[in-house]
Amino acid sequence: MNPTPIQSAPLDSNGRQALALAGVFQAATVVDQLARTGQCDERAWNTLVRATLDTDPASFESIYGGHHNNLRLGIDTLLAVMSRQQAQPAVMRYGFSMVLLMQKLRDDDAMMSTLGQRLGRVQGQAEHFGETHENVIASLGELYQETLSTFRYRIVVQGEPSLLQSRMMPERIRTTLLAGVRFALLWHQQGGRRWRLIFQRGAIKRTLRELDAH
Repeated sequence: MNPTPIQSAPLDSNGRQALALAGVFQAATVVDQLARTGQCDERAWNTLVRATLDTDPASFESIYGGHHNNLRLGIDTLLAVMSRQQAQPAVMRYGFSMVLLMQKLRDDDAMMSTLGQRLGRVQGQAEHFGETHENVIASLGELYQETLSTFRYRIVVQGEPSLLQSRMMPERIRTTLLAGVRFALLWHQQGGRRWRLIFQRGAIKRTLRELDAH
């Protein structure tokens, strides 16, 4: 099967920031879907897992599989949030909480180093079993639990109690949160800042609408 081609037109900094932030809100939406229904958008889920495992991407575009449609769920969600049309307050809370968690991670060099080293080991598992195999998801979930969830600030996921306690669900949700923080780091690396979410809302919306049209 041929891989999805990389976008021919290079993204500018606004486009890269918007797509990285869309990745955060894709994770937020998947967390909400899993917690409430036990199911999620499969393409969105696969994109998040692969982005988490790819710690040394060949290009910005390769992080999300080469085409922005792999982040379609996140683009649509973020556009709704920026337009103040988002009906799911939990999704907004998860998204902005992952950005806050990323900022705490950036101040902790030891944890950043631990994440990098352990993700390298999980990549070996993924090469052996496959990226979305439950052994890989279990390792990613454990990594989140032993690192990011140890901060005093923690993301509390709300949903159907029986689903939240079902087999592999805690691991899937933690893996998704880890992916959201990974995209939040990417957003920051591309120049994204929290104050810009307030003062550059219009520019973000325009960029997202351009992506949404393709």
